[in-house]
Amino acid sequence: MQEPPEIIQTTQKRIACDGGGGALGHPKVWLEMGEKNQVECPYCDRLFVLVDAKPTTAAQS
Repeated sequence: MQEPPEIIQTTQKRIACDGGGGALGHPKVWLEMGEKNQVECPYCDRLFVLVDAKPTTAAQS
């Protein structure tokens, strides 16, 4: 069974992700939410969600 992605709440629509694992992380990437209230990191699948925003399902994307 696959673990769900880590969900990180944020107040910013533009965030940076480096995997959070120090040397075991990934290159720092900047992610933009645009019109949505969430964005997923293409490297580590972390899901960044605006505070008070509910994640959308894949069908709504």
